[in-house]
Amino acid sequence: MNNNDRLTRLRYALDIKDEDVVKIFDMGGASVTADQVRAFTTSTRTGEDEYEREYEEVLDNERFERFLNGIITSQRGVREGAPEPKLELTDDNANNLLLKKMKIALSLTTEELHEIMEDAGGRLTKSELGAVLRKEGHRNYKPCGDRYARNFLNGLKMRYRGE
Repeated sequence: MNNNDRLTRLRYALDIKDEDVVKIFDMGGASVTADQVRAFTTSTRTGEDEYEREYEEVLDNERFERFLNGIITSQRGVREGAPEPKLELTDDNANNLLLKKMKIALSLTTEELHEIMEDAGGRLTKSELGAVLRKEGHRNYKPCGDRYARNFLNGLKMRYRGE
């Protein structure tokens, strides 16, 4: 799963319109247009794998992390005196940061996050979830696989869209 997939699924799960996505990017410190948002989310299927997609414009790690930071700001407000967040998203930790930042943005408890995963059919124990939410470099840190991220996004879709 790449950043375009994550953005597309998250946008659908939370029912965010294109103009709102532009505002969220802006809150995170990235300037994008509505045409770019459509290019980030418009795909064509390729190959036999249903998860292999090509997008009109590739969403890089910096922009995606700025989008996630923008969601936190849009949901929780601006923290006065807070420093600019460090950009730490890489291809290896993208799913971990997605879960962490959405947990913060939506004010979810670890139990609620676990319920969302279970609702979508995810088999993630509470200790595994704790390992996924740990800071990279911690001895108990565990990389979050695409399957867990897809289950989380499907669970959000079920919770917020009623599907």
